[in-house]
Amino acid sequence: MTGRRASSLTGLRRLLPTLPWLLALVMVLAVPARAQQTQETFEIGLSTDQIGITSDFTGARLVVFGALDNADGRILREQRYDIVVALIGPRRPVVVREKERTLGIWINQGSESFDSPPSSYALASTRPLADIMSEANRVNLSIGIADLRLGGGEPVLDDGAQTVVPNRDEYATALRRIRQNAGLYNQHFGSVQFVSPTLFRADLQLPAGLPTGEHTVRAYLFRQGVFIRGSTETLMVVKTGFESFIYAFALDHSILYGLAAVILAIFTGWFGRILFKRD
Repeated sequence: MTGRRASSLTGLRRLLPTLPWLLALVMVLAVPARAQQTQETFEIGLSTDQIGITSDFTGARLVVFGALDNADGRILREQRYDIVVALIGPRRPVVVREKERTLGIWINQGSESFDSPPSSYALASTRPLADIMSEANRVNLSIGIADLRLGGGEPVLDDGAQTVVPNRDEYATALRRIRQNAGLYNQHFGSVQFVSPTLFRADLQLPAGLPTGEHTVRAYLFRQGVFIRGSTETLMVVKTGFESFIYAFALDHSILYGLAAVILAIFTGWFGRILFKRD
């Protein structure tokens, strides 16, 4: 046993002079590893941070600009970077009811409540979503109308997050269809374009029935099908003009608004009776 210990101590003494060289070698090898870990970054900006809704509002177009930094030149030349931009409206609860005609009368047969579906949703992307990412990514990140999360809050921007089962029953499908037909949900592929090797723009179509409130503009960066990072901005949609004054007055002075409405109704009825009175 004494001989083995002596040989071990002798081996350690021989390695001691080489430890500085080993540490230097580890540091040299770590530099390329850190360089490889440097990921792309990007920022976005909006053509406007507020949209006013008037009585003659028929829709609008929102332009989102962005810049990509630390991009890989080879991947840029191969056009393997993809951008997805989504405008997500305020999340508000909604109830979807199924009606069936019985003996000439429409009767509610069933219903389902959704606690936080987006009141509006507009999406633009460089390519079709199926060509950019996997179905698991679309579900986890809640990207696209078919995989849009209708409950459970905001998605986690993490490529490795646990897969979430999307709402795909008949009521969820009906809600998506109704809002698509109303123009509240829309998506356009190929409407995100790189105007230079590192600058891009996206055109989002906003419907005439755009709801008021705080909207979230969220951009996603993908590299060869892998989600890299996201960027978020806020868009406010407010009522403007005389309609805005009436709306604010009704909220702030509800009693006075009710009295004014009753007085106006009485006056209108009385004046109409005088105007069209027959002798």
